[in-house]
Amino acid sequence: MTERETTRLVAWSQELRRVHGRLREALDVTREALADGTPGQAATRDLLLYCHGFCSALDAHHRGEDRALFPAIETAHPELAPVLRALEQDHSMIGHLLGGLQAAVDRAAPAAELDRHLEGVAAIMESHFRYEERQLLRVLDSLELAAVPGDALGPL
Repeated sequence: MTERETTRLVAWSQELRRVHGRLREALDVTREALADGTPGQAATRDLLLYCHGFCSALDAHHRGEDRALFPAIETAHPELAPVLRALEQDHSMIGHLLGGLQAAVDRAAPAAELDRHLEGVAAIMESHFRYEERQLLRVLDSLELAAVPGDALGPL
């Protein structure tokens, strides 16, 4: 195996960590935009932009995993099927929470309500990321997947 092949094999775990880090940062920026708004006022224009960007990025990340990454893992490691199903179930739950957040932003909900939505997304997202990393990082170190990282992990 060449050094380039070894680097590419290890890169999937590094890519996943990088994407999770960027999504955490996007959530922090979104929460800061909400905190910087005038108390009692509806969402600011910045919050609308940050929320839309964060929601879109997180959804794209999960769709990429479901479409490309998880099938490749399951092919190489069928024993991980229950873990992958649990992660897919988390994706569905997070998608539902993102839908609620987006609806609240679209109707200019009060800051306190938006903060509750963000808190819920943050809690489930962090738990999901930690579980995913514990279960899959070692597998990703040796996964052979011929895909563009943005297709498998989302465009971050």
